[in-house]
Amino acid sequence: MPSLSASSPSAPSPLSRAAVVTALRTAGCVFAEDEARLILAAARTPEELAAMVDGRVTGLPLELVLGWAEFRGLRITVEPGVFVPRRRTEFLVEQALAHAPDAGVVVDLCCGTGAVGAALAAALGPVELHAADIDPAAVRCARRNVTPFGGQVHEGDLFEALPDGLRGRVAVLAANVPYVPTEEVAFLPAEARDHEPHVALDGGPDGLDVLRRVAAEAPRWLAPGGCLLVETSERQAPTAVETFTRSGLAAHLAFSEEWYAHIVIGLNRASAAPK
Repeated sequence: MPSLSASSPSAPSPLSRAAVVTALRTAGCVFAEDEARLILAAARTPEELAAMVDGRVTGLPLELVLGWAEFRGLRITVEPGVFVPRRRTEFLVEQALAHAPDAGVVVDLCCGTGAVGAALAAALGPVELHAADIDPAAVRCARRNVTPFGGQVHEGDLFEALPDGLRGRVAVLAANVPYVPTEEVAFLPAEARDHEPHVALDGGPDGLDVLRRVAAEAPRWLAPGGCLLVETSERQAPTAVETFTRSGLAAHLAFSEEWYAHIVIGLNRASAAPK
């Protein structure tokens, strides 16, 4: 890696864009110029710039280097040890907005940073927003992202974390569950494997353990006509749709060719109780 230190008179300036791009490109960063632009904009001092570049070239995800990730036009705070929101998950948000444009209660389950909940609240306007995660680090991070939208964050295992008063009231239940099969976690890119919690990645033997648990409980929490949305893989999608159907949901699959994203959507068949 080219040195960014100012200790040598012949060394490039720590704020030299060319030096940063060269360092990132040498380390194998495919989008070196774009990353350099973001890092240079974020660094407040030459020393901070050098530390940020060092972190990136040694494999730290760009989002952790910057301290934020862009997600559907929002700058989502990202902290060490928390799952980094993927841009393809924006398709889940788009599907939620299409199926429940007037949502009153929104729940972001397995919330990680709370990016999905924050994006939904930003698009929908005033909603009752709840987010939940089993990981204390994720809960702390999510609070920074959803509190500005009036959201509440709860710590616990799936629905056990939620207030009982939400039963039968949830219009949008977005659950970005882990869906990587256990034996495949070791083959994930190092940025995920080494820097994100395995509880946010490992979905069990076939990757669908958490999805099954969410689908089984969701009808008790969804309002009449409410929807459950879960991201999955192409290979798992048929089984996931079948799982939703067995749980009593009207299920279908949405696919984005642009993001290569597969979202299983389940609508609550229950009708509103007569007044």
